Amino acid sequence: MAASALARQQLELDILPPLRTRVDVIQRYRQIREVSKRFNDNLLKLVPRSAILKQARKLGLLYDRTLLLDSMDQMAFLFDLAIYTAPPDRTSAIERYARNTKFAPESDESRVLNAMRKARFTACMVKRRHEVAGLVMGDMLRRTEFWLVDEGLEHTLPDGDTLVTRVFTPDAFSVTCGVMIPVDLGIMTSVFYEVIPRLNHHTIEQICQDRRFAETIYRTAMAEGVMDEIAFRDPIAED
Repeated sequence: MAASALARQQLELDILPPLRTRVDVIQRYRQIREVSKRFNDNLLKLVPRSAILKQARKLGLLYDRTLLLDSMDQMAFLFDLAIYTAPPDRTSAIERYARNTKFAPESDESRVLNAMRKARFTACMVKRRHEVAGLVMGDMLRRTEFWLVDEGLEHTLPDGDTLVTRVFTPDAFSVTCGVMIPVDLGIMTSVFYEVIPRLNHHTIEQICQDRRFAETIYRTAMAEGVMDEIAFRDPIAED
């Protein structure tokens, strides 16, 4: 997406007061992250153990009824799938939560929850640093660009790095739902050989949002030992 198109996208989304400085953006990001963390804590209470075990089996992390985890960080991928995806005949945990939770329409909680319901799974590349804060990411399958704000990723990802993550867009910028995993051409090639025959009648958007796509990427990347190279930590606070 050209810079002008990215600007139009941001203008369409930015119905709040404009975020003009890095301080504005980071402050807004931290507010959104705090609200989303509270929601995730509540959502975890809605996910039954059986759903976690089902996802663990699909990712190759289950023996009998015992979880086989190299690190507790792998639980984040199980929770991601259990919260944001569902079989065709079921509703996701995030949809069930939103259906039974009410907030004032103008509140941060309402805005963030609505955005989380529309979260999208993306395989993306760091295109460049955003001129205010965060990163400009290229969605490699949708062939679009989006503004991602994440303090940890901004400090650790160089331009050109590729990853998969799930993001939601509560403001002019997007925020991760809490998980990310680096990928390379070998991993993505293996995933497409496995997934595309099952999804060959799907549109690009349907492929991206199909839970089998995320499951296959997570399983393949973990089998390749990618989790040995990453850890989820709270970002270092800026002055």
